[in-house]
Amino acid sequence: MLKIRTYGILLLMLCVACSNPDSTPEDTANDSTQKETPPPSSSTKNIVFFGNSLTAGYGLDLAEAYPALIQAKIDSLKLPYKAVNAGLSGETTAGGNSRIDWILKQPVHVFVLELGGNDGLRGIPLEETEKNLQKIINKVKEKYPDVKLMLAGMRVPPNMGKQYSENFHKIFENLANSNKIAFLPFLLEGVGGEPELNQSDGIHPTAEGQKIVAENVWAVLKDLL
Repeated sequence: MLKIRTYGILLLMLCVACSNPDSTPEDTANDSTQKETPPPSSSTKNIVFFGNSLTAGYGLDLAEAYPALIQAKIDSLKLPYKAVNAGLSGETTAGGNSRIDWILKQPVHVFVLELGGNDGLRGIPLEETEKNLQKIINKVKEKYPDVKLMLAGMRVPPNMGKQYSENFHKIFENLANSNKIAFLPFLLEGVGGEPELNQSDGIHPTAEGQKIVAENVWAVLKDLL
């Protein structure tokens, strides 16, 4: 299990927000959900990365986001999988629950769920966040019973309140255990709070930071392939 780093957590306050009204067309154009990809061959299995700005690769080229880096690993190993980046900046669990039906119109063999950070930063009741995440998991399982799932955990800064912060992080572990799915405790392990691995806003990972995120994800994901 990856060691959870606690210092520098305050720099994560807006790490997945990207939902402010000041976002520009250039910003939203980077969201992978607005880019069409050719359909995979019949022998290729889809890995859908469903998340927010961290998955979308906010501020970077789509090729620098961790799903694309995972695809490079897959290609180097000649595995029959296609990484589908379904990240959307500013996404909350409620938004994800509304959007998931559209995403599930394509075949899904492996599903990586990375949502919840924006809920925590907004102080949304923990019960709502957990309920929405469970709904997403249920919908994926119902549509594709043989799907393999992975859940990526997130943390919120302590200024949200110690109890809220601690209970927020527990949501992910509880969901992973109750649904018996693969679990990554902290997506930004080794990146959060490291100035040199974040963009000028001190919030979003740089290309180098995304490489570490990709390694974090791959450490868990590889066992599902």
